[in-house]
Amino acid sequence: MARLSQELQRYFFEEERPAKVTLADILLLAQERIFGFLLVILSLPSALPVPAPGYSTPFGILIFLLAIQLVVGAKSPWLPQKMMNYPLQLETVQGFLKGGIPWLRRIEAIARPRLTFICTTTPGRVTIGIAIALMSISMMIPIPGTNTLPAMGIFVTGFGLLEDDGAISLGGLVLSLMGAILTTSILVALIWGGSSLLDLIRAWLGR
Repeated sequence: MARLSQELQRYFFEEERPAKVTLADILLLAQERIFGFLLVILSLPSALPVPAPGYSTPFGILIFLLAIQLVVGAKSPWLPQKMMNYPLQLETVQGFLKGGIPWLRRIEAIARPRLTFICTTTPGRVTIGIAIALMSISMMIPIPGTNTLPAMGIFVTGFGLLEDDGAISLGGLVLSLMGAILTTSILVALIWGGSSLLDLIRAWLGR
């Protein structure tokens, strides 16, 4: 089975495509890797250190639906047809992939099946589903700082699922925990005042 980065490179840059594509079109690349594939694809725009206006909330909703299905033990995912068939500008997708494919290749270089029970057993998938659900809620919050790190956690965890690499999924869960701490600190600062963890980090970097 070809690596995801190779499939995306071929599909979006080496073959002729219409000016608009849909998520349903992209899913043709997934084969049996569909849960991990969807999590990686949907979290990618928000996980990149570039603005992704308009994508975090709708993609966060889709990721939340996938996470709940992981928790309840679904074998194949279900997503609303309206969202599956929503047209995406090819140039926009290619722009995200130009930034994302190099990161995919770096992770693929170290990925291999290991600690597979984390990705394949019911307790492991329930834990992953709960963490991803919480991170998807953070992605949906329209406040700066609550999107990128949670999306990175989803991206890495989903990639572990994609490759049956429990070690990478564990790394993604650590990022998710960090994302939860960051988001909580931002919300606390907004509600009760004071400096958030993000403010403290910026101040420290500015010294």
